[in-house]
Amino acid sequence: MKNFSSFLIILLLACTFQAKSQEKLIDRVVATVGSGIILQSDIDMQYTQYLGNGGTPTDDFKCTALQQLIMTKLLSQQAAIDSIEVTEAQVDDQLNARMREMTRRAGTKERLEGFLKRSLLQYKEEMRPILTEQMKADAFQRTIVDKITITPQEVKQYFENLNQDSLPYFDTEVEIGEVVMYPELTKEEKSVFREKAEGFRKQVLDGTDFGTVARFYSEDPGSSMAGGELGFAPRENYVKEFSAMAFKLKAGEISPVFETEYGFHFLQVLERRGEEVNARHVLVTTKPTQASLDRLKGKIDSIYQKVVDKKIPFSTAATIHSDNKETKFNGGMVVNQNRSTLIPVNGLEKEVFMAIDTLQPGGITKPYQFQNPRDGKVGYKFTYLKTRIPPHKASLEQDFAKIQEAAQEDKTRRKLSEWFEKKTKGTFVHINPEYQSCPELQMWLKEDNIAATKE
Repeated sequence: MKNFSSFLIILLLACTFQAKSQEKLIDRVVATVGSGIILQSDIDMQYTQYLGNGGTPTDDFKCTALQQLIMTKLLSQQAAIDSIEVTEAQVDDQLNARMREMTRRAGTKERLEGFLKRSLLQYKEEMRPILTEQMKADAFQRTIVDKITITPQEVKQYFENLNQDSLPYFDTEVEIGEVVMYPELTKEEKSVFREKAEGFRKQVLDGTDFGTVARFYSEDPGSSMAGGELGFAPRENYVKEFSAMAFKLKAGEISPVFETEYGFHFLQVLERRGEEVNARHVLVTTKPTQASLDRLKGKIDSIYQKVVDKKIPFSTAATIHSDNKETKFNGGMVVNQNRSTLIPVNGLEKEVFMAIDTLQPGGITKPYQFQNPRDGKVGYKFTYLKTRIPPHKASLEQDFAKIQEAAQEDKTRRKLSEWFEKKTKGTFVHINPEYQSCPELQMWLKEDNIAATKE
């Protein structure tokens, strides 16, 4: 049975600019799945996307693409049987998010339309049925996957069934904590950035297009290339100052300049839909002055000294003083995406690796300046090395969390494979002879279909 794990991540649609750029396709049916069909143009679209993402030209990809499209059809058809629906609003949100990302990559809407050789409105309508089907398939797949749990005994059995001579070898891992602090600007220091935002707002009030101002001047990398547009979102998606402003304005209104933790903004509400709002904004981020950095250095040096002198525990210093909301209530301990505190050293930021490289477990670095790679903010922090685990072959005792994750993925793959195998027995699947030699597609081929093709 071929590996179905690739389907666990639904293919990103429309993430390259040349997808479906052909003026006209001579189309044909390459597979029939129940009451649905898959066209050659569907595969070509996936292939163009693959090449646009830097993939190496290969006919093998088209076999994989067809396999994924067949699975999507089967899942979406079962979703229809089980009355699983996605709303127009959900599809709109996904479409708008994807279009914003495409626009950001292209630089401008006009340039993107040039790549697509069609208007964005036309392209969105072409994508709507495809995305709707994938969202329904994804929704039904979750009804299978979300019920899958794994016990410690199953984890142990999974590990014992692995080839013990070829167990994975894990690099050095560490447990680290950090106290992160950012400078606080005085009112006078902030005034420069507020006045800059006021100047951009005045341009809009004087008649300059809001989207143009956002594209040229907004310092929000996630929305500036889309003219500042953020798409529909509920109030909890934003910091409180932003939502308070966005949800009190009427459509078309432009807000005064206001401050959040990110800097100074002004926004315009484009549309309100129930408890969601689509707004666009211009952001001017605040930058630390040398004086503010000097003040911060003195403050964090004092906190560091108290920790080193054991006047306060590291965890208390993090909870009280750290500005990192992701770690401060965890005693300052850093966790990975699986919520484990064990971090491979090759996954650390370079400056953190350099800072802890010579430390012994239990040691603390002196405060050092850093720049947050996600938002560019500059601050100071000091890092605590709790544990260092040398390179080692996987063991149940040291690596239970990782083995548990692998066992969960294995069980999920097997459950999905079982579902597809059972579903295929009761569903008509016919594949064009051109694709019948694909190894990935052998499980979908039925002897009567092959015989009918040969006749």
